[in-house]
Amino acid sequence: MKSRISEKFKTLFGKEGEFFASAGRINLIGEHTDYNGGYVFPGAIDKGMMAEILLNGTNKVCAYALDLDEYVEFGLEEEDAPAQSWARYIFGVCREVIKRGGKIGGFNTVFAGDVPLGAGMSSSAALESTFAFALNYLFNLGIDKFELARIGQSTEHNYCGVKCGIMDQFASVFGKKGNLMRLDCKTMEYKYYPFNPEGYRLVLLDSVVKHELASSAYNKRRESCERAAAAIRKNHPEVEFLRDARMEWLDEVKDVISEEDYKRAEYVIGEVQRVLDVCDALERADYETVGKKMYETHDGMSRLYEVSCEELDFLNDIAKECGVTGSRVMGGGFGGCTINLVKNELYDKFIETAKAAFKEKFGHEPKVYDVVISDGARKLE
Repeated sequence: MKSRISEKFKTLFGKEGEFFASAGRINLIGEHTDYNGGYVFPGAIDKGMMAEILLNGTNKVCAYALDLDEYVEFGLEEEDAPAQSWARYIFGVCREVIKRGGKIGGFNTVFAGDVPLGAGMSSSAALESTFAFALNYLFNLGIDKFELARIGQSTEHNYCGVKCGIMDQFASVFGKKGNLMRLDCKTMEYKYYPFNPEGYRLVLLDSVVKHELASSAYNKRRESCERAAAAIRKNHPEVEFLRDARMEWLDEVKDVISEEDYKRAEYVIGEVQRVLDVCDALERADYETVGKKMYETHDGMSRLYEVSCEELDFLNDIAKECGVTGSRVMGGGFGGCTINLVKNELYDKFIETAKAAFKEKFGHEPKVYDVVISDGARKLE
């Protein structure tokens, strides 16, 4: 990928720039908890975005998306927003840096990625983090890592129409090889957990069903959670987010909120606890409990949060039938991947069975991605 980017950069701009990269992410458990002030448990992966960048001394950004074969130029003022959705991520990062007082100028860039699009591994956060990290470095802005993650999140909110939580950008910026991270999305406290599960493998099965997070479904669920939290807050003022609530407090307002809002909140309150349970289990190297909690999450996302789909439920059922330790839908839902914790000796049979059964039912095989936990945003030498 680096040589392809370099070749194109030289052709377009006649010079050489500096290379930056950031990672996509997996999330072992803790889905749709981040915007509810809860815990998430992500790790950066060995697939991500890479960009070559050179300051050009103007107020114009000249950007080429290698994978899409598209070239765009745009200025750095609010009215200069480009029409192309991919370019809005880069533009949004520039604008969010400027809003925070960062003095930046124009640059030339060519970028590419190997995060599968629409698979729930957060290619957009990888793109945002690459450029936030690069601008911070190239213009010597002194922005701390949390603020780099928030710049990516604000880009999603203000320029891409997705009211996402902080998890994806946090994982892309803070990722550390061989470690998962538990992030408290309310306090922003985090802790690294070594993740080298001997005897097991993490593998993603991509349904190749694309989800579009900017669709109203994601934002609708967020609104449901906010309504449920507001209802609980009337009896328990200390409840800032659903993360602060207990199931019995939710039951107190069962008659004053809709059945749909109740189900969404029931899932979130359970999921916040499951992250803590998984952290405890990992410290004991108890992967059976980790797997059990993953299945519970899938059931909640399918039945209560209703962000699964037929293809993902099918892959989850196959995992159960094959004796896979843990399996669940990963990411926002509405397509994408299941994440599976598989004993080494069951791996080949599981993949073979899942491919064959899925193809028979849906007409195509799922894609298979083995997961390697890697580093986040960085400058490449």
